[in-house]
Amino acid sequence: MEQITSYLSAFSTVIGLVFFVGIVLWAWSPGRKKANQESADLPFDLPDEFSKDKS
Repeated sequence: MEQITSYLSAFSTVIGLVFFVGIVLWAWSPGRKKANQESADLPFDLPDEFSKDKS
């Protein structure tokens, strides 16, 4: 049983690495450039909290 544990551990590490690399490639793909830019601009689209026009 100890022998299969090391194989399962190695297999789960490889699967985790493959998923991580896949997510990174998806996030940085050229097709996501517009969505990433929109997400990056979201904080700047909020109204100012301390505007001078308060009555």
